[in-house]
Amino acid sequence: KVLKSREGEVIKLHDLLNEAIRRAEDSINEKNPELVGSERDVVARTVGIGAVKYADLSTERTKDYVFDWERMLSFEGNTAPYLQYAYARISSIFSKWGGERDNLKEAKMIISKPEELSLSRRLVEFPTVLDDTISSYSPHKLCTHLHSIASSFASFYENCNILRESSGEIARSRLALCELTAMELRLGLGLMGIGVPERM
Repeated sequence: KVLKSREGEVIKLHDLLNEAIRRAEDSINEKNPELVGSERDVVARTVGIGAVKYADLSTERTKDYVFDWERMLSFEGNTAPYLQYAYARISSIFSKWGGERDNLKEAKMIISKPEELSLSRRLVEFPTVLDDTISSYSPHKLCTHLHSIASSFASFYENCNILRESSGEIARSRLALCELTAMELRLGLGLMGIGVPERM
């Protein structure tokens, strides 16, 4: 159905995206009032437009969906802001760490907790899911998988020390998992034309 305003007028895409940006800015002001000026404007645009794109692409193309601003811009559930926030959280970890991310390619992977194993499995599945998404013209499959990666990362983040880990090898292994997670989130969202802010 054609998306219309309460007054019955057809909503133009330009106006829809501007409203998404405005609402995203309100959410960001609540979540991180320290984000100000041009950086806040760029993040609001990235989150707002990303939310609209993701809401459309994450639904199977043969199914209808209800246009819902609150669900679309939520920082929970299968939404672009949830995935973007996971990416920003990883960027924050690396800002605090201060080391060279490229050096983590040589890190020995040590899987000692179930959350590390779960996240690792999601990350390994990414190429297969991407191939299936492309061959079946089904972007919702990639969206579902990116959400599973972000959810697994959230559990990993809550249950596994990263920067406070006493073992240097384990800390590097966990940082390597963070780096792989960030790479896959950035790539997956980027393929859908959705950006990932470093801070939110």
